[in-house]
Amino acid sequence: MKNIPFRATLGALTAVLLLSAPLPVAAQQSGTVRSTHGAWSIICDTPPGSSSEQCAMMQNVIAEDRPEVGLSVVVLRTADNKAEILRVLAPLGVLLPNGLGLNVDGQDIGRAYFVRCFQDGCYAEVILETQLLETLKTGAAATFIVFQTPEEGIGIPVDLTGFGEGFDALP
Repeated sequence: MKNIPFRATLGALTAVLLLSAPLPVAAQQSGTVRSTHGAWSIICDTPPGSSSEQCAMMQNVIAEDRPEVGLSVVVLRTADNKAEILRVLAPLGVLLPNGLGLNVDGQDIGRAYFVRCFQDGCYAEVILETQLLETLKTGAAATFIVFQTPEEGIGIPVDLTGFGEGFDALP
């Protein structure tokens, strides 16, 4: 896998942690489901200490052959509306140096690196640059790949149905 198209700077990513951590797959979703677009839901909530509601587009998925391995995939806009972020919560126990791989419709997009871990899992984030955003909007299926060993990648399918419509509806 190459490391370039699915990229972002660490400083920019850590500065945009504006929603409280996305929920692990097994957790109950907080907030209100504002709308559903194919496989994606737009969920809005007012975080503690915030004066305004924040919304994110979200999908929770589980590996078909490994029911204990799931991801929360979240798309959100920064509070200043200057960038869109793709944030993925992977379970604890993934191999961090290998990062999170992404494949869309059979094409290798690259890897994102994990930026931090909390008790609910580890987070990889990238700024949704134009090329990646268009790939996700026009794609049918994505596969996110987490690693438990350097050689063993676990592919987790993500349905892209409704991604473009949901992204366009994201406040």
